[in-house]
Amino acid sequence: MAHDTHETGGPRPKSGTHQPSGAGGTRIERDSLGEMEVPADALWGASTERARRNFPVSGEGLPRRFLAALALVKRCAAETAGETGLLEPALARAIAAAAAEVERGEHDRHFVVDVFQTGSGTSTNMNANEVIAHRASALLGDGRRVHPNDDVNVAQSSNDVIPTALHVAARQALHEDLLPALRTLQASLRRQAERHQDVVKLGRTHLMDATPMRVGQELGGFARQVELGVARVEAARDALAELALGGTAVGTGLTCPPGFAARTIARISHATGLAYREAADHFEAQAAQDAAVEVSGQLRTVAVSLHKIASDVRLLASGPRGGLAELVLPALQPGSSIMPGKVNPVLCEVVTQVAAQVIGNDAAITVGGLGGPLQLNVFLPLLARNLLESIRLLANASRLFAERCIDGLEVDRAQTEGWVERSLALVTALVPRIGYDRAAAIAKRAMAEGRTVREICLAEGLLPEAELARLLDPRRQTEGGREGGGGA
Repeated sequence: MAHDTHETGGPRPKSGTHQPSGAGGTRIERDSLGEMEVPADALWGASTERARRNFPVSGEGLPRRFLAALALVKRCAAETAGETGLLEPALARAIAAAAAEVERGEHDRHFVVDVFQTGSGTSTNMNANEVIAHRASALLGDGRRVHPNDDVNVAQSSNDVIPTALHVAARQALHEDLLPALRTLQASLRRQAERHQDVVKLGRTHLMDATPMRVGQELGGFARQVELGVARVEAARDALAELALGGTAVGTGLTCPPGFAARTIARISHATGLAYREAADHFEAQAAQDAAVEVSGQLRTVAVSLHKIASDVRLLASGPRGGLAELVLPALQPGSSIMPGKVNPVLCEVVTQVAAQVIGNDAAITVGGLGGPLQLNVFLPLLARNLLESIRLLANASRLFAERCIDGLEVDRAQTEGWVERSLALVTALVPRIGYDRAAAIAKRAMAEGRTVREICLAEGLLPEAELARLLDPRRQTEGGREGGGGA
């Protein structure tokens, strides 16, 4: 399915801002409420113009990927209508060709309805119907006027088309954008974990010194978090496989011939390379948006994981002389307009900000999921906007974090191993041999005298040197197990 840079951070057209060209003037269009004056060069009609004027809220339209999915549904529906005799073949071909142009993004500037509009997304559905009808009329070239409702919207309703487009757009975005990005990040973390598997460092709990571990174990834990995130997103992707198409207004399927939805959905599956199926219960598929809420919850979990990883990487790289300074991050840009030589963990900060936005989007989606009075959820544009933004942001942040931060990460071995030798937590390995109270006394004396645990033990002649060296070997402590001997 076609999409462009609007979904990946590039400039996007603002809804409600289209103006007629200097010499274009206006023309009159009609809908069921009467006449409307629209820009002469506009592909939209009266219904869209009403919505453009009614909803100047955010200046933001629905995302490019959603428009592509909506156009895909229109194209497949037109092909089915032509095949089944609902539309005359030449008319069906013209509509399908016009929809394909929209799918490719050729007419984005003509999608002018604000995302904050009627909660069913009817205005955006009609925007698509009118643009496609206008272009199909031109493609036919025989003077016929293609009707946006009777022809482009045949056997459909906004109430089943918009939730269908939402599922298709979000599922494609998960499959094509987020999953590859997360797998890239997982692989990057796994490579770094293997690379630094032999470097001993100090573990920390409650932000306080704890027993030794290896850098590879810490980074491996991050890689596992992302791996679990991949599994969550895969499950979320499958939750979107059911499509509402065929339910029309309230779920009964009025005006939709038997088999129309199934044939159209088969075309959508073929076009996208992902298997979709008609909703098992059309009343559930239109009255509720639980699948969108479920997906958003999984995205929130991924965001929390990425926030934890980025925050830890930032903390471990703090310094370079006044912090932990265990990790050395790539220097991407100057970090201060006043402090020369300062370099900040900018990619970590990008990831944590994205996580905050995704969590905020999830809160709005949760509220949107509640907005299904009786037979229709009426938060569909907001659900589509927030869900697709969360997917896009997580995908971009994950990929950038991997490629511009984790891939270039280095470890200061002297710093990490130095922290270990100075740590009081080394005494933990002596507890099975000398008991908790005796070990605590050694730690307390080492702290008071500014010496290491090893130095205090040697000074007291606590254990034979060879045994002490074995017990206090940090690398052995990273391998688990219980040293022999009872309390003393």
